[in-house]
Amino acid sequence: MKILLDEDGIRRSITRISYEIIERNKTVDNIVLVGIKSRGDILAERIKQKLRELENIDVPLETIDITYYRDDIDRKNFELDIKDIEFKTNLTSKVVVIVDDVLYTGRTIRAGLDAILTKSRPAKIQLACLIDRGHRELPIRADFIGKNIPTSHSENIEVYLKELDGKEEVVIL
Repeated sequence: MKILLDEDGIRRSITRISYEIIERNKTVDNIVLVGIKSRGDILAERIKQKLRELENIDVPLETIDITYYRDDIDRKNFELDIKDIEFKTNLTSKVVVIVDDVLYTGRTIRAGLDAILTKSRPAKIQLACLIDRGHRELPIRADFIGKNIPTSHSENIEVYLKELDGKEEVVIL
C-alpha cells in the first residue's frame, strides 16, 4: 500500500479543481454540481464549499445513485425497484459538473450521464474526478482532475474520506 494523497493533498486537489471550474466557465452562476454516491457526493460538497468561499455564490448540489443505470450489473438476479431520479434543481440549460472520486473504465460516468439525460437537457456536462487512473473502456475523459495516476489493471485505488471512513487519504493497493 502506498499513499498517493494525504489530507493536504486531497484539500489542494479540491481547491485546484474549484479554481479550474471557475476559469473554464467564467462564472459559477449557471453551474450545478452532481455528485455520484458514495464519495463523489462528498467531494462535490467540498467543491461547493470552496466555490462559495471563492465566488460568494451558493452553487446547487445534487446527488445521484447510478446503481440501476449501470450496464455491468446482472438485472436478472435481483428485484429492481428503480425509483425515478428527481432533482431539486432543473438541470435543463445549466452547466452540470459531475463529480466522482476515481475515473477508471468510464462506465460509472456513462451511467451518470444516462441518469441525468433521462430527466433534463443541460447546456453542457463537465466531469471532475479526484483521481484518473486510466484504462478507459468508453470515450470519456475528465475536464478537471485532482491527480493522474497511471495504474495496472491489477492495482486498486482506494479513496478514504473522513465522512465515511474516519480517515482522509488516497492509496494504491
